Amino acid sequence: MLSSPIVLQMPPELQMTDEQFFEFCQINRDLRIERNKFGDISIMPPTGSETGNRDARIIQQLMNWTDTDGTGIAFSSSTGFKLSTGADRSPDASWIKIERWNTLPSEQQKQFAPICPDFVIELRSPSDNLKPLLEKMAEYMREPGIQLGWLIDCLNRKVYIYRPGIPEECLDDPAIASGDAVLPG
Repeated sequence: MLSSPIVLQMPPELQMTDEQFFEFCQINRDLRIERNKFGDISIMPPTGSETGNRDARIIQQLMNWTDTDGTGIAFSSSTGFKLSTGADRSPDASWIKIERWNTLPSEQQKQFAPICPDFVIELRSPSDNLKPLLEKMAEYMREPGIQLGWLIDCLNRKVYIYRPGIPEECLDDPAIASGDAVLPG
């Protein structure tokens, strides 16, 4: 079993269009695939059972809040988004205000939507190096539309909280993390 992502560096003549990359991901549905702004492809290993359970709990809580709140829609880790940098990312959980989502044509909603979620969560698994996840969170924070990001580091019992234009905040062993004004309650 893989323990860290495989990164395929693609020469310029082999770069895929957005449509080709989407098709590549659909053909390889059992793999978690992302593409950075340079066109390099990362194939992430499946998570272990403990991390998978934690991720499912996070998605469950976000979905329950979304159903109650009604102002947006939530997504699982199998959802890809096309960022303004050209990167294709799949946060472990995410949420978008319904008004922003509804500005996208139906065809864009069916593929890797060209939008950065308002809220993203990345969950560090035991095989993840922290530095690439911190870089990924910084990438999200440079995107238009992002309002809040959490990087949950269960290994070190920390939660990194990101908000645009504000230095990251790191909570040590928190009992809860607040969604602030972005996700009230």
